[in-house]
Amino acid sequence: MKYLLGLVAFVFMFSCNSQNTQNTQNNKSKYSTIEYKTTPCFGFCPVYSMTIKADRTAVLEAEHFNFTKTPSKDEFSKPREGTFKATIKEADYNKLVSLLNGLDVKNLNEKYGQKVSDLSTSYLTVNFADGTSKQVEDYGKRGSEKLLEVYKFFEDLKLNQQWTKVK
Repeated sequence: MKYLLGLVAFVFMFSCNSQNTQNTQNNKSKYSTIEYKTTPCFGFCPVYSMTIKADRTAVLEAEHFNFTKTPSKDEFSKPREGTFKATIKEADYNKLVSLLNGLDVKNLNEKYGQKVSDLSTSYLTVNFADGTSKQVEDYGKRGSEKLLEVYKFFEDLKLNQQWTKVK
Protein backbone atom coordinates (compact mmCIF):
# COMPACT_ATOMS: atom_id res chain seq x y z
CA MET A 1 0.00 0.00 0.00
CA LYS A 2 2.84 2.34 0.89
CA TYR A 3 4.47 1.71 -2.51
CA LEU A 4 1.19 2.24 -4.33
CA LEU A 5 0.64 5.59 -2.60
CA GLY A 6 4.21 6.65 -3.48
CA LEU A 7 3.67 5.63 -7.10
CA VAL A 8 0.42 7.63 -7.33
CA ALA A 9 2.14 10.69 -5.80
CA PHE A 10 5.02 10.36 -8.29
CA VAL A 11 2.66 10.09 -11.28
CA PHE A 12 0.65 13.08 -10.04
CA MET A 13 3.78 15.27 -9.64
CA PHE A 14 5.06 14.24 -13.07
CA SER A 15 1.73 15.05 -14.76
CA CYS A 16 1.59 18.50 -13.11
CA ASN A 17 5.13 19.28 -14.23
CA SER A 18 4.36 18.05 -17.74
CA GLN A 19 1.21 20.18 -17.89
CA ASN A 20 3.09 23.32 -16.74
CA THR A 21 5.72 22.75 -19.42
CA GLN A 22 2.98 22.33 -22.02
CA ASN A 23 1.22 25.55 -20.88
CA THR A 24 4.49 27.47 -21.11
CA GLN A 25 5.00 26.25 -24.66
CA ASN A 26 1.41 27.17 -25.61
CA ASN A 27 1.85 30.70 -24.23
CA LYS A 28 4.87 31.31 -26.45
CA SER A 29 3.53 32.93 -29.59
CA LYS A 30 4.54 31.66 -33.00
CA TYR A 31 4.30 35.29 -34.14
CA SER A 32 7.18 37.62 -33.26
CA THR A 33 5.58 40.77 -34.69
CA ILE A 34 2.18 41.52 -36.20
CA GLU A 35 1.82 44.73 -38.21
CA TYR A 36 -1.25 46.29 -39.75
CA LYS A 37 -1.27 49.45 -41.89
CA THR A 38 -3.92 51.35 -43.82
CA THR A 39 -3.46 53.96 -46.54
CA PRO A 40 -5.56 57.03 -47.35
CA CYS A 41 -8.53 57.11 -49.70
CA PHE A 42 -10.35 60.05 -51.28
CA GLY A 43 -12.71 60.13 -48.30
CA PHE A 44 -12.28 59.83 -44.55
CA CYS A 45 -10.62 56.42 -44.25
CA PRO A 46 -8.60 56.02 -41.06
CA VAL A 47 -4.88 56.16 -41.79
CA TYR A 48 -2.65 54.42 -39.27
CA SER A 49 -0.22 51.62 -38.61
CA MET A 50 -0.09 49.34 -35.60
CA THR A 51 2.72 47.02 -34.59
CA ILE A 52 2.23 44.38 -31.91
CA LYS A 53 5.11 42.30 -30.55
CA ALA A 54 4.88 38.84 -28.99
CA ASP A 55 5.24 40.38 -25.51
CA ARG A 56 1.98 42.27 -26.30
CA THR A 57 3.65 45.71 -26.45
CA ALA A 58 2.18 47.79 -29.23
CA VAL A 59 2.81 51.04 -31.09
CA LEU A 60 0.06 52.90 -32.91
CA GLU A 61 1.10 55.51 -35.47
CA ALA A 62 -2.14 57.44 -36.00
CA GLU A 63 -2.23 59.84 -38.96
CA HIS A 64 -5.83 60.96 -39.60
CA PHE A 65 -9.48 59.98 -38.97
CA ASN A 66 -8.78 57.49 -36.18
CA PHE A 67 -10.55 59.02 -33.21
CA THR A 68 -13.10 61.45 -34.67
CA LYS A 69 -16.73 60.43 -34.77
CA THR A 70 -17.61 63.10 -37.36
CA PRO A 71 -14.65 63.49 -39.72
CA SER A 72 -14.29 66.57 -41.92
CA LYS A 73 -11.94 67.87 -44.59
CA ASP A 74 -10.46 70.20 -41.96
CA GLU A 75 -8.61 67.24 -40.49
CA PHE A 76 -6.32 67.14 -43.52
CA SER A 77 -4.83 70.48 -42.47
CA LYS A 78 -4.25 69.33 -38.89
CA PRO A 79 -1.04 67.59 -37.84
CA ARG A 80 -0.98 63.82 -37.54
CA GLU A 81 -2.79 62.45 -34.49
CA GLY A 82 0.33 61.03 -32.89
CA THR A 83 2.33 58.03 -31.76
CA PHE A 84 0.82 55.92 -28.99
CA LYS A 85 2.03 52.94 -26.97
CA ALA A 86 0.13 50.27 -25.08
CA THR A 87 0.33 46.74 -23.77
CA ILE A 88 -2.45 44.80 -25.48
CA LYS A 89 -4.70 43.05 -23.00
CA GLU A 90 -3.85 39.36 -22.79
CA ALA A 91 -7.35 38.22 -23.80
CA ASP A 92 -7.27 40.52 -26.84
CA TYR A 93 -3.81 39.33 -27.87
CA ASN A 94 -4.95 35.71 -27.56
CA LYS A 95 -7.99 36.54 -29.70
CA LEU A 96 -5.74 38.10 -32.35
CA VAL A 97 -3.50 35.03 -32.36
CA SER A 98 -6.58 32.84 -32.69
CA LEU A 99 -7.85 34.92 -35.64
CA LEU A 100 -4.45 34.65 -37.34
CA ASN A 101 -4.28 30.91 -36.70
CA GLY A 102 -7.71 30.58 -38.34
CA LEU A 103 -6.41 32.43 -41.42
CA ASP A 104 -3.55 30.03 -42.13
CA VAL A 105 -1.45 33.16 -42.70
CA LYS A 106 1.41 31.51 -44.60
CA ASN A 107 -1.01 30.34 -47.31
CA LEU A 108 -2.82 33.66 -47.88
CA ASN A 109 -2.54 35.37 -51.25
CA GLU A 110 0.00 38.18 -51.36
CA LYS A 111 -2.52 40.55 -53.00
CA TYR A 112 -6.29 40.96 -52.93
CA GLY A 113 -8.52 43.44 -54.75
CA GLN A 114 -8.09 45.35 -57.99
CA LYS A 115 -7.08 48.99 -58.01
CA VAL A 116 -9.93 50.68 -59.82
CA SER A 117 -11.01 53.61 -57.69
CA ASP A 118 -10.28 55.53 -54.48
CA LEU A 119 -10.29 52.85 -51.79
CA SER A 120 -7.80 52.38 -48.98
CA THR A 121 -5.24 49.58 -49.04
CA SER A 122 -4.61 47.41 -46.00
CA TYR A 123 -1.27 45.76 -45.36
CA LEU A 124 -0.96 42.88 -42.92
CA THR A 125 2.59 41.76 -42.18
CA VAL A 126 3.17 38.79 -39.92
CA ASN A 127 6.68 37.97 -38.77
CA PHE A 128 6.97 34.45 -37.40
CA ALA A 129 9.16 33.33 -34.53
CA ASP A 130 11.00 31.03 -36.97
CA GLY A 131 12.30 34.09 -38.88
CA THR A 132 9.91 33.87 -41.85
CA SER A 133 7.32 36.50 -42.68
CA LYS A 134 4.22 37.02 -44.79
CA GLN A 135 2.83 40.29 -46.15
CA VAL A 136 -0.68 40.63 -47.53
CA GLU A 137 -1.75 43.69 -49.56
CA ASP A 138 -5.52 44.11 -49.74
CA TYR A 139 -6.89 46.96 -51.85
CA GLY A 140 -10.39 47.89 -50.69
CA LYS A 141 -10.43 45.18 -48.01
CA ARG A 142 -11.70 42.57 -50.47
CA GLY A 143 -9.94 39.54 -49.01
CA SER A 144 -11.69 36.68 -47.26
CA GLU A 145 -14.24 37.06 -44.46
CA LYS A 146 -11.65 35.87 -41.96
CA LEU A 147 -9.21 38.52 -43.19
CA LEU A 148 -11.92 41.17 -42.78
CA GLU A 149 -12.37 39.98 -39.17
CA VAL A 150 -8.68 40.65 -38.53
CA TYR A 151 -8.96 44.17 -40.01
CA LYS A 152 -12.00 44.90 -37.84
CA PHE A 153 -10.15 43.57 -34.81
CA PHE A 154 -7.32 46.07 -35.41
CA GLU A 155 -9.86 48.88 -35.81
CA ASP A 156 -11.34 47.91 -32.44
CA LEU A 157 -7.91 47.74 -30.77
CA LYS A 158 -7.47 51.47 -31.43
CA LEU A 159 -10.46 52.13 -29.18
CA ASN A 160 -10.46 49.38 -26.53
CA GLN A 161 -6.86 49.52 -25.23
CA GLN A 162 -5.13 51.96 -22.86
CA TRP A 163 -3.04 53.94 -25.36
CA THR A 164 -0.54 56.48 -24.05
CA LYS A 165 0.52 59.27 -26.38
CA VAL A 166 4.31 59.47 -26.65
CA LYS A 167 4.64 61.94 -29.59
